[in-house]
Amino acid sequence: MQILIDADACPVKEETYRVATRYKVPVVVVSNSPIRTPRDPLISRKVVSDAFDAADDWIVEQAGPGTIVITADILLADRCLKLGADVVAPNGKPFTTSSIGGAIAVRAIMADLRAGGDVVGGPPPFSASDRSRFLSTLDLVVGKRKRAAGS
Repeated sequence: MQILIDADACPVKEETYRVATRYKVPVVVVSNSPIRTPRDPLISRKVVSDAFDAADDWIVEQAGPGTIVITADILLADRCLKLGADVVAPNGKPFTTSSIGGAIAVRAIMADLRAGGDVVGGPPPFSASDRSRFLSTLDLVVGKRKRAAGS
């Protein structure tokens, strides 16, 4: 088991480290530029090129059953779910095979509205309740995976 963080704009890296440390699960922080990480043998960095989708592509290459991916990127979440990974958004909402289709549809509608010149708001500001929900969700997902693996 491992946790992969799509890290360039991730607001919950520290929370992920806390849960991973508690369960002794390796974490890979994936980004296009160096990001400071704690000195911990469980936490490593992977700096990829700045090519379009390089971080996403690297994460997909590593994703599969037993992998937990932290990302707000709906298309990356879809790719990882198809490989059997668990995916959690920084706001604590899990992406599932049942919910991903709707999320992709909403993303496409919003992109069309923006392309047509409509003024549409972005996501709500990240809040303390989002952070709390993320911690709870990640703890549940990691705990479930650990129990399923028998460790």
